Amino acid sequence: MVLFVGMTYSELCPAMPKCGGEQVFTMRALGFNWSFVCSWALTLSYLGVVAFEACSMPSVLGHIMPQMYQGYAYSVAGMDIYIPFIIVGVAGAFLLTAVNYIGVQFASWVQQVLSAAIVAVGLLMIAAALSSGDPANAQPMFANGVEGVLSVAVITPFFMVGFDVIPQAAEEADIPAKKMGRLMLLSIVMAAAWYCVILLCVSLLIDQKTIATAKLCTADALMLAWNGNILARYIVVFGGICGIITSWNAFLNAGSRVLYSMGKSGMLPAWFAKLHPKYKTPSNAILFIGGISAIAPFFGEQVLSWISNTASLSTVIAYSLVAVFFLVLRKKEPDMHRPYKIRNGNLVGGIAVILTMGMMALYLPGMPSGLNIPEWTIIAIWIAIGVPMYLAARRKSEICQQGQL
Repeated sequence: MVLFVGMTYSELCPAMPKCGGEQVFTMRALGFNWSFVCSWALTLSYLGVVAFEACSMPSVLGHIMPQMYQGYAYSVAGMDIYIPFIIVGVAGAFLLTAVNYIGVQFASWVQQVLSAAIVAVGLLMIAAALSSGDPANAQPMFANGVEGVLSVAVITPFFMVGFDVIPQAAEEADIPAKKMGRLMLLSIVMAAAWYCVILLCVSLLIDQKTIATAKLCTADALMLAWNGNILARYIVVFGGICGIITSWNAFLNAGSRVLYSMGKSGMLPAWFAKLHPKYKTPSNAILFIGGISAIAPFFGEQVLSWISNTASLSTVIAYSLVAVFFLVLRKKEPDMHRPYKIRNGNLVGGIAVILTMGMMALYLPGMPSGLNIPEWTIIAIWIAIGVPMYLAARRKSEICQQGQL
């Protein structure tokens, strides 16, 4: 599903390399109304990622620093919240917000360094699996039948989201338009391959019973391969922290560009469209998303599953709309300059629409993988916030049009 959606992005982004990505595509295809819906859904996805990472950092650090779970503060949904957990999450939010506030070049440098560290840790996992892995540990290949597979499938969009941050910074990136399309598809393939390799390595190193009781499966797998050496746990946690920061950094950057673009087009208050006079970054939008990520740790680890499930659904909604808009523009503007054009575009777009619609059905109540009350509550709150935003923006747009007439 993500690959077919990515194909539509790979054609649209080089054709319209403007800050805001999907907001620009959708506005050109079907106008203000649908553009707002798509952008608002995507914003929830990006906010979900930064909030997820703000909680993930202290959670992962807790595997080597027991102090994360000392100093009880209160409980949320039956889960205890601790003061060090909150402090680390909030500190990370402030740090990443500052990095993005200064400018995309510095944020890009940080991204490259940490990505190299992730690859290094991954190579250690692969070496361990090749030397100590046992195919018998990978049995059973699938647990809990169809329900188990679907439960994993519905969170996959949340973890595969990432290629679509490229359109958000397309206007700032120094990348040839045609190369940008190929880069997006390559990023999807590499992300899928990376997840598969790490899952395979862990499955070969530890059996199902160990996985069920492990606190951090990847670290426990490497420790077993290294005969219980505690250094393995520190290495994997380090790699995990690098992964958290890179995702956090990328989506804070991308989310701020979506908000900036919506503010610039009148969909959100003009406050979001402010550029910093020195750094030329969407400073207010960055501060807003950074503030959201700083709030997330106050809800503790319980919020992780709620966020990932909710953001997965909003991601699929945005993807389905982009696929529809892709088909609309193919028909509406066949002569549009497309530096990177997908072959059999109508077929690709049609498959993307069918797959995204099918994926959306998996989240509905009654399905084995359907969302629960907390997730639907988050979605309801987001819609409740979005409706008055939309009405105000629509009213402002109508007044401007009347004034021009």
